[in-house]
Amino acid sequence: MLLPFLHAGVVEAGCDEAGRGCLAGSVFAAAVIFPPHYHNEQINDSKQLTEHRRYELRTVIERDAEAWAIGIVEAAEIDKINILRASILAMHRALDGLTIRPEAVIADGNRFSPYRGLPYATVVKGDGKYLSIAAASILAKTYRDDYMNTIHREYPCYQWDQNKGYPTKAHRNAIREHGASPYHRLSFRLLEVEAPELPFPEE
Repeated sequence: MLLPFLHAGVVEAGCDEAGRGCLAGSVFAAAVIFPPHYHNEQINDSKQLTEHRRYELRTVIERDAEAWAIGIVEAAEIDKINILRASILAMHRALDGLTIRPEAVIADGNRFSPYRGLPYATVVKGDGKYLSIAAASILAKTYRDDYMNTIHREYPCYQWDQNKGYPTKAHRNAIREHGASPYHRLSFRLLEVEAPELPFPEE
């Protein structure tokens, strides 16, 4: 069972992002505030859940949370500020969208930037440890998947409905054949670097 809070007795928001390692599309983040003493044994790290279960739990999270919000940073902005800063910015934008002001923040991973002077903590693999971070991972993942399915209809050749923008072989082959789309992150290595052919060693 995941832990309910890190900062006991305060209004705490959990944050996580989705899409950091993708070649295309925006990075999404979510922030979630649960009521005091909230428990739900079904909520877990989004990577441990089936797609169907994630969407079921999204409805539960949105119903039960005191507040939740999504933050987005698009590909062009990622290229300008780098993916780490973009991921943190997406979390800040999610926090901006909350209808309740948190008194503390916990974020998945090991990097975060101060937000409005609030106390915060980073938690490595926090989506498998704290309820609000796990819930944020589910919201970020499902809303980003919805977005990738939408832009897939504009550019079906990249198969974003299947790979969601991650660097699969099929995705890279499509970039090689069709070039980059307006949704690709041009600061990323879109194509695998071919290893140079080495000469046979002399006998």
